[in-house]
Amino acid sequence: MEDVNHTAIVSAPPTHPIKAGIKDSFAAGLGMFPLGIAFGLLVVQSGLPWWVAPALSISGFAGSLELLLIGMMTAMTPLATVALTTLLVNFRHVFYSFTFPLHVVKSPLAKTYSMYALIDEAYAVTAASKGNWNSQRLISMQVAFQAYWVGGGLTGLAVAAVLPIRIEGLEFALCALFVTLTLDAVKSRKELPSLVLGAASYTAAVLFMPNAALFAGLVMFVFLLVARHFFFGRKTASTPTGEDHA
Repeated sequence: MEDVNHTAIVSAPPTHPIKAGIKDSFAAGLGMFPLGIAFGLLVVQSGLPWWVAPALSISGFAGSLELLLIGMMTAMTPLATVALTTLLVNFRHVFYSFTFPLHVVKSPLAKTYSMYALIDEAYAVTAASKGNWNSQRLISMQVAFQAYWVGGGLTGLAVAAVLPIRIEGLEFALCALFVTLTLDAVKSRKELPSLVLGAASYTAAVLFMPNAALFAGLVMFVFLLVARHFFFGRKTASTPTGEDHA
């Protein structure tokens, strides 16, 4: 009789969804934390009360908009302008919702939080990941992102309290954020048309409406994105996917 040796195949235990979500947040979170520090410093150096930083980070939780709001608050910008700017800056989240895996979240409370915490980094991670998402993994990733941002802001407040000098150039943090997100988005070339549309919108705004270039550029960019979505969406829907049988 022959002895048959059986090789035992030991597979690694699956990672817990919460641990997986936190791990998913690491790469982008490492960039969010120092940006949050810059936000906290900017709040103090702009002459605003310290509580503005955590108040905006918890009530709004939109890093790009929060940095923009600091300048508008110090300039006493009219509420109507603030509201319109908020709409235009955050309108991109409408497009995020088309592919963001919100459907895996079943609890109404958790789903509400996931919609509230749908930031650029969360969308970028889910769009780039080929893994299977579930409610625990998604929510834990979004909670981690908010912890990085709020923690960074509180750290910035603490640093500002002991810093003897003013740091110039913190306003550039907003521009740096969008430059980084743009570079990440166009790595796969899939979003390269959006970059071209954005550049064209801003160029046209500078040429034809130089006194309101940012506002006009945002409006044009939104309309171009909507037009692109409907054009390519209908084109894709009209393309046959089935096989022809003789």
